[in-house]
Amino acid sequence: MLPTDPTAKDLLLGGEIGIEGRLVDASNATLYCSIELDGEQAHCVYKPIAGERPLWDFPDGTLAGREVAAFLVAEASGHQLIPPTVLRDGPLGPGMVQLWVDTKENDDLVDVLPPDEVPGGWRRVLRAHDRFGEPAVLAHSDHEGVRMLAALDVVLNNADRKGGHVLHGTDGNVYGVDHGICLHAENKLRTVLWGWSGEPLSADAIAMLERLDDAHRGDLGAALDEHLTRREVRAVGQRIDRFLSTGVYPEPVTERPIPWPAF
Repeated sequence: MLPTDPTAKDLLLGGEIGIEGRLVDASNATLYCSIELDGEQAHCVYKPIAGERPLWDFPDGTLAGREVAAFLVAEASGHQLIPPTVLRDGPLGPGMVQLWVDTKENDDLVDVLPPDEVPGGWRRVLRAHDRFGEPAVLAHSDHEGVRMLAALDVVLNNADRKGGHVLHGTDGNVYGVDHGICLHAENKLRTVLWGWSGEPLSADAIAMLERLDDAHRGDLGAALDEHLTRREVRAVGQRIDRFLSTGVYPEPVTERPIPWPAF
């Protein structure tokens, strides 16, 4: 099943979940599962709230809800940038359930490469040295989907956009995953997608922000109330307004603008 399938949310909400394994690189309990409803089958990621690790700056037990809130924002944007995501009960209690995204092999959208191997058109973010002392560049694709995801991350105030969280689906679309550390009221934007910093927003990005502005003043704001504090919901609207008023991708302003590790 593709993330664009209109029946995906119904499957996630009502399907029977079967745990098949655990994604061991994740910091919180992240389970790879099958899900089935009325003969329709797919795979999903299930993150039970009981498996969340406490964070000093995000209230305990809120990460699953933030993942759902991030999907609601993406859904309202008119762009399928986050796979269908719901909050429901599961084998290990309530948690986030998100449709699994099958990705293209050997087609990363973010990478660390020798300077002379960065593909043409890619955006260079950071120059450094690898563990052998050789020059290396953190760079990302100029794919339009990555550009739109970078804009969405500003709205979400994504504090953890790692390279491994940017997926190139087999359907050709770009999807962002792992949004538990998002939507804080204070500026915490940490991302590997800084390649457009200081550049004007595209017409598509402006149209997306205008849709979000309208949605936030309507049903979206009420929907976010179920997962965020009132201050955090207000901050979403403030970020949208500020982004539209500047009309450019922001520059890094925090001491640690890139998450670590970056992948």
